[in-house]
Order: sequence, then C-alpha cells, then structure tokens
Amino acid sequence: MKRHPQRQRIIIYTDGACKGNPGPGGYGILMLLENSTYKKQFSGGFRRTTNNRMELTAIIEALKRIRKPNQDVLVVTDSKYVSDAIEKGWLQKWILRDFKKVKNPDLWRQMADLLQKHHVEFMWVKGHDKHPQNNYVDRLAVKAASQPPHRLAVDEVYERMNPFTDD
Repeated sequence: MKRHPQRQRIIIYTDGACKGNPGPGGYGILMLLENSTYKKQFSGGFRRTTNNRMELTAIIEALKRIRKPNQDVLVVTDSKYVSDAIEKGWLQKWILRDFKKVKNPDLWRQMADLLQKHHVEFMWVKGHDKHPQNNYVDRLAVKAASQPPHRLAVDEVYERMNPFTDD
C-alpha cells in the first residue's frame, strides 16, 4: 500500500525490555498523530519472556490499536532484529518458508498479518541514546517488566516452548 500524501501519519515509538533473557519482560508504546496533539501510551509486562519477544509485542500491540484500515504508519524502534527483518525482506522470506527455523514464529505471523492492514514504514534509532521518545518508551517497558510477578501476564507460547527448568 502506498502512503497517502494528505493523510496524517500515525507515529509509533516502541521498545521492549527484559530483566534477564529470558526473564520478566515489558513493552512500552507511545502513539502520536503527526501534526496533532493526539498522544496515547501503553505498556504491559510478562513474567517470563525474551527481549526480542517484547520488541515484537510492542509493535504488534500498537498496530492492533489502529482501528481504521489503510493508515499511514511510521514505527520507530531501536530493535535491529525487527527493523532489519522488515526492511531487508527477511520477513517475506520467512513467510514463504512458513517460518521454519525462525525464532518467535507466533509473533512474526501476527506481525505479518497486521502489516497487511496499513502502509507501515520502519525507522531504526539507536537505543539508550539522546532520542527522547525512545528513552520514554524504554522507561515504560522497564517499569512494566519491574512489576511484581503476580501482576505480570503469562507469555503462554514462550513458556510452553521453554518450560521452567531447575538449573
């Protein structure tokens, strides 16, 4: 889908965090409407997950919140894992081989479906640098991951595939 030049673009800043990898994780989202005062933020956490899963989850959760189809969206992320997968065409190759030998196929499938609904561009920014919105969503993600364990959701797919072990 091509970007519509007269439509306001939705700008999404996302980040994921994990205390240990795997460990308790969280994601942070800041959604803005270009040339507008519209601003929403969201976050969530999981009791046992990985940083990459949180990076993906942040983008998925943000895209799910866009109710109207065919929107122009810019996703700003500090995850090379995600931005490279999209921008370098890895995701398309993974789809063709049905996500065989790909980590986090459940989340990549969701991402692929959501990307079909809008015109989405990705922009990578260096994490923990002087980017105020990226630093803000990082704080949201870290705070979400820091909640007491009983308040964190269960990443059911991850935990089913990676049961707790006594090391």
